[in-house]
Amino acid sequence: MIRALRFVLCLLPWLALPATAEEVTRKILQFDELQGWQEDDHAAALQTFVNTCADMDDPDWRSLCALAQQGPDAKSFFELFFRPVVIENGSRPLFTGYFEPELNGSLRPSMRYQYPLYREPNVSKVSNPWLTRREIETGDVMADKGLEIAWVDDPVELFFLQIQGSGRIRLPDGRMIRVGYGGSNGHDYRSIGVELVRRGIYKAHQVSAQVIKNWVRRNPVAGRELLFHNPAYVFFRRLDEVPAHAGPLGAMNRSITPKRTVAVDPKYTPLGAPVWIEKGGKSPIQRLMVAQDTGSAIKGPQRADIFFGTGDAAGRAAGKLRDPGRLVVLMPIQRAFAMATDLLP
Repeated sequence: MIRALRFVLCLLPWLALPATAEEVTRKILQFDELQGWQEDDHAAALQTFVNTCADMDDPDWRSLCALAQQGPDAKSFFELFFRPVVIENGSRPLFTGYFEPELNGSLRPSMRYQYPLYREPNVSKVSNPWLTRREIETGDVMADKGLEIAWVDDPVELFFLQIQGSGRIRLPDGRMIRVGYGGSNGHDYRSIGVELVRRGIYKAHQVSAQVIKNWVRRNPVAGRELLFHNPAYVFFRRLDEVPAHAGPLGAMNRSITPKRTVAVDPKYTPLGAPVWIEKGGKSPIQRLMVAQDTGSAIKGPQRADIFFGTGDAAGRAAGKLRDPGRLVVLMPIQRAFAMATDLLP
């Protein structure tokens, strides 16, 4: 799935730490050096791995995927056929979180459901950049074109849905529809979190998604102007091929799994590879996940974004995450030894 914008970009874009020019190192570890390895649910990680491993191209990955699909003992499978590799380039490790929003909406407008999600008009596809957010939302350029997918009840949540790039809409009869990124107006993203800090309204450490939402709602006129500070506008498409109960599509075009999917920088970590996460902070995480997604803010070998699931609770948990830690990639044995720099003279 294309997520051109990311939750952390909206709030704290300075969290996206650029990779340094320092030499990249790759060191092989033993499994007993992974904190918490013995206690993890390896079977859950194996199932997540199987969800996407068939889409990996290299022969060594394909052969391991074939073995995984036969239902081996999960812990033994990983220990027998992989080696943990720490990849570093001198940049500071950082873990953040992301989620899939869930909004209340309708397939028809009403007094409650007034705020539309649009498909991208043809003129935006051929004229890039096109109109700004302000021009789209205050003019009549989108009227009477039949581009509405649904209408939701909260313009602030709609703004954050555009930041995430995908989400679910809960209809009045309880049915769900899923929407995904369907294009943009071509304007560069400007962070409203950074703007609140620049104005002196909040300190950087105070900014979160909920803080921004609350400020916009308490200050409806100034809040709307704040949203217009970001000229970028995202269009959507319905994702009817993805069951509502399944996770959203990740970068491998497969549904991702809460707390077992992690977004990585594919420059360093192959998409589909198992990764061992050791996240510090107040709520440590020691868990085997799978690199099934990417993000604009995810740069460097020790930068990762953990998928927390769908809805408000997942959003609150994801929004609190900003912790150090260690990311260890599980590589096929021969490939691990071929790439390891710690074995070189």
